[in-house]
This record gives sequence, C-alpha cells and structure tokens, in this order.
Amino acid sequence: MTEQKRAPLPHDFHPEVPSFTVVSDDVAPGAVLADAQVLAAGNTSPHLRWEGFPAGTRSFAVTCFDPDAPTGSGFWHWVLFDIPASVTELPAGAGSGEFARLPAGAVHARNDYGTKDFGGAAPPVGEKHRYVFTVYAVDSDKLGVDGDTSPAVVGFHLRFHTLGRAQLIGEYEAPAK
Repeated sequence: MTEQKRAPLPHDFHPEVPSFTVVSDDVAPGAVLADAQVLAAGNTSPHLRWEGFPAGTRSFAVTCFDPDAPTGSGFWHWVLFDIPASVTELPAGAGSGEFARLPAGAVHARNDYGTKDFGGAAPPVGEKHRYVFTVYAVDSDKLGVDGDTSPAVVGFHLRFHTLGRAQLIGEYEAPAK
C-alpha cells in the first residue's frame, strides 16, 4: 500500500506570525470531528475560544479549510471576518442556522458550498480529510472586503493584515455506505 502524500496546510506558504491559543468544546486537536460538524448530520459550526493573541489586535477572522479536498485548491468550509476584538469566543452554532449567536458586525463570506455560513465536513467516502479551523488576529477593525468576496480574496487580505494566528485541526472520514 502506498502512502498518500498530504496537501500542505493553508499557512505553510504565508509569512510567519506569532501564534496564540484556540480551543474548542467540540473539536479536539487531531481527533475525529463529531457528527455536529458534518454536513449530512448536524452541520453546526463548532464552539471556539481563543486567548494570548498579539497586542494591537483590532478584529478577528475565523476560517475552516480542507486542504485535502480533491479540487487542486482545497475547500473553504467557513469564512467569517470583522469579528470585534472584544469577542474571544464563538458558541457552537454561531456560524450556522439563524446566526442569533453571531457577534454584531461579523461578516460571512461565501464558502465553497456557495452559502454564507459554516458548511460541515463532507469528504468523498474512503478519504480522511483534515479540517483546519484558524483564528486570525487582524490589525484593523474591518478587513476591507464584504460578504460577496471569494474565500481566496479574503485569504489574500488576511495574509497582509494578520498579526497572529491560531489553528486547530480535526479530521473526518465519511463511512462507507
């Protein structure tokens, strides 16, 4: 059996920035995602809490990216930005449903499902994918893009406005039918 080479992580080619801590009640580092974070089951954005971000942080952004998607460019599951700097935690479900728990001012960009929310894991059967949840500490109150901006362009802006970054990686493999 040949070992499959894994795609690089989303920040492998970005400038180094200080790291800080992100934890979750729903996603454990390297562990399998719960059904709540799977598209065909719960499709609910996970709880995230962060601390230790750099001084001068004026807002945050949160993304979920699958570098292992069979697209040649990965797959964006969640793109949320302009989160006020006073917010250091998103409860489960903040990025899904009616957005009642989403902080005021936060903006969703369209994910690769074509929706402006969290879209859960849905790898092809038999493939184990990584889901990289990243919290970015941003140097401005507003990133300068809107909800109609593509995830790639949001990522481009984040590359130049990130003061620090924290990531949490879960995995998921769809069961055989």
